Amino acid sequence: MKNLRNAWSPYLKYGNKLVFEENSVVYRQGCEGKGFFFLSEGGIKITLLSKEGVERTVNYVPEGMLFGEHGTRKEAYLTSALTICSTVVYHFSDEALEKVCKNHPEAACIFTNSLIYKFRILAEIIAFLNSPVEQQMAHYLLKLINENGSFSIDQTSFARYIGTSRITVNKILNKWKTQKIIDLSNRTIEILDINRLKELRESGGIHIENLDLLMWTTKE
Repeated sequence: MKNLRNAWSPYLKYGNKLVFEENSVVYRQGCEGKGFFFLSEGGIKITLLSKEGVERTVNYVPEGMLFGEHGTRKEAYLTSALTICSTVVYHFSDEALEKVCKNHPEAACIFTNSLIYKFRILAEIIAFLNSPVEQQMAHYLLKLINENGSFSIDQTSFARYIGTSRITVNKILNKWKTQKIIDLSNRTIEILDINRLKELRESGGIHIENLDLLMWTTKE
C-alpha cells in the first residue's frame, strides 16, 4: 500500500480527462455510481452527510490517488466529492476498469488496495470519534501533512474536518504555536515538533496498526 500514490498513472489513457472549477461537485452522496476518479492536479475534499443532516469533511484526496471507488457497478456513492481549487481528474467507467484490468492484471491489485485504504480512513474516523478534540486535531494534522506535504487549509475547513467549532480549533492551534509545536503562516500549518504531535495523538491510548503508513508518491 506504500506505493499507491501515482500507481494508477500508467492507466490514465483509459480514462476521460475532466477539468473542474473551484467548488464544483464531482459526485454527490446517494447518486447512482458512474465509475471512479483519479486526481491528477488540484484538490478534492470528501464529505459525508449524516442522517441528521450534518455534513463533515472526512478526507482530502492527495494528488495521484483514486477516489469514488464505491461508485463502480452503479452502486450509490457513499460520500460526496467537491473541488477546493481548479482541478483535473480522470474518470473511469466500469467498462474502462474492466479494460484496464484485462490488459494490465496488476491494476486489479492497485484498485483493491485503494479500497482497503478507504476502509482504513473510516476505521480512523470511528476510532477517534469520541476522543478529545486536541487528540483528533493532532491525528488529522499529521495525516494531512504526511499525505500531502505542505498543506494549506483555513481554520474553518479544518474545524469541519475535525467536526468541531472554529473557535476550538483556533484556541488549540494558538496553544500549539505558543508551545512551539507548530507555526502558522498564510493558511499553512508548519509542524515544528512532530514527535510532540504524535504524543498528543496517542495520548488517549488509541493505537491503529500502521497508523503512519501513508500513500507516498512513487516519484523521486
